[in-house]
Amino acid sequence: MGVRVLTQNALLTALVAVATLTIRIPMPATQGYLNLGDAGIFVAALVFGPRTGLIAGGVGSALADLLGGYPHWVPFTLVIKGLEGFAVGMAFEWARSNQGRVIWAILCSSLGGFLMVAGYFITETFMYGWQPALAALSGNMMQALGSLAVGVPVALSLIRVGLGDGPAAKK
Repeated sequence: MGVRVLTQNALLTALVAVATLTIRIPMPATQGYLNLGDAGIFVAALVFGPRTGLIAGGVGSALADLLGGYPHWVPFTLVIKGLEGFAVGMAFEWARSNQGRVIWAILCSSLGGFLMVAGYFITETFMYGWQPALAALSGNMMQALGSLAVGVPVALSLIRVGLGDGPAAKK
């Protein structure tokens, strides 16, 4: 991993952490919160690929939980958000098509959002029981949709101007 990639991953990790910490809406049922950090994960994964999505998503989100006062979520967030970023990047890399790039970015980010919602639902069920997990489900879905609405247009704009080294930029 060269200096450029290391710096890129560090900046995107910080972007995810800041996006997660900046706008937080508490969810009392699970002692968690809604945020736009997933938008940063989508940008990292769509523009720079699965490895950057994994690192920025997992480490950036876990760091935000640690700094934001939610240390009990750190290990779960590291895995859930890391897998989210990796899946979005891998799926978008697989799509690789210039035809329908917008649709593919939406579908791939939707996959990541689904994985995030499912991952937190399973975790919350084990931590708090199925009723609080069910209560948090709609909030997690809103977080995924809101982040998709922000992250996909930003990512596609960055790809359009030639930024990034992810699958779409290599075409």
